[in-house]
Amino acid sequence: MQYNKFKNKTICITGGAGFIGSHLVERLSKHKCKIIIIDNLSTGRIENIKEVLKKKNVRFLKKDILKIKNLKSILAKTDYIFHLAALADIVPSIEKPEKYFYSNVVSTFKLLNNINIHKVKKFVYLASSTCYGVPKKYPTNENEKINVKYPYALTKNIGEQLVTHWANVYKLKAITLRLFNVYGTKSRTSGTYGAVFGVFLSQKLKNFPLTVVGNGKQLRDFTYVSDIIDAILLAAESKKSNEIYNIASGKPKSVNEIVKLLNHKKINIKKRPGEPDITWADISKAKKELKWKPKISFEKGVRILLKNINYWKSAPVWTKSKINKATKSWFKYLK
Repeated sequence: MQYNKFKNKTICITGGAGFIGSHLVERLSKHKCKIIIIDNLSTGRIENIKEVLKKKNVRFLKKDILKIKNLKSILAKTDYIFHLAALADIVPSIEKPEKYFYSNVVSTFKLLNNINIHKVKKFVYLASSTCYGVPKKYPTNENEKINVKYPYALTKNIGEQLVTHWANVYKLKAITLRLFNVYGTKSRTSGTYGAVFGVFLSQKLKNFPLTVVGNGKQLRDFTYVSDIIDAILLAAESKKSNEIYNIASGKPKSVNEIVKLLNHKKINIKKRPGEPDITWADISKAKKELKWKPKISFEKGVRILLKNINYWKSAPVWTKSKINKATKSWFKYLK
C-alpha cells in the first residue's frame, strides 16, 4: 500500500491509544500526514503510542468525545476520520448498559454531528461481528440477520446504524467494517475478563493452567491486527461508500488449537450461554471490492505473540474461581 491519498491530509483517529488504534496510528505516522488522536485512556494505554508522540505530525488529545466542547473546530479541517473509540467486553456491558450506551452510541452521534461532511473524504467505523449473535449460516456474510445478544453488541450495532444513516441522509462518505476476533500485540492487559489470547498469555507467562471454556472445540475466526489495519486503510482509500464489510481471516480455528500452539497445561471451565459455537466470516465482499485479503496465518500470529509475551507480564491472571465470579452476570442474564 502506497498511502498516496493520505499525503498532506489531516486524519483523526478516535481510540488511537487502544489496541487497534495504536497500530493504525503507528502505520500512518510513517507517512506525510497530520494525525489527531482522541482517547480518554479509559482502556487505551499511553505506552502504546509513546514513540509516535515524539513525531511532529502527531497530536494527542486526552479527552472524552462526550466532554469535548470544541469538537466541531477540531474536526473542521479533517480529511479522514477513523472511529475506533468504544467500550468493549460483554459482562460489564450487561452490568452497566447506560455507560456503554453513552460511550458507544452517543459519542458516535456526537462525532457524526460535528464533522465537516463536505470536507471528509472518508469516515471509517469499526463495528463488531457480535451483531450476528448466533448466525444461522456459515460462513456468515453481511446480509445475515442482525441478532444482538447483549448490550455491547447492541450499542456497536446502533453506532453502525448511525453511520449508515449519515451516509444515506447527509451523503457522508462512510464505510463500516465488522471485525471478527482480532488478536495481536498491544491488546488490553487490564480490566475485565475478556479475549482469549490475553487471558491465555498471562496464564502461560505465570505458569497457571489455560482456562478452556467448554470442550475447547468452539471455532473462532481469529484475525491478526495488522490485517485489520490493511483493511481499514483500503476502506479509506476505496471509492466505495455506504458499504459494510466483514473483516476476518475466513479460516476459523478452535480454542484447542491455541492450547496446542501455546504448548501449555489446561483446565476446562463451564461453557457460557449466548456464545456461538462458531464465528466464521464470509470475506468475499471485502476481497472483491476493497482488494483486501488477510496475510498473517494463524500460526505466524501466535508466534508473534509468543515472541512478545512479556507485554502481558502486568496483566491479571484469571483463575477458574476468578472467572466464575467475573461471569456471574453472564450466566444470570444470558440464556
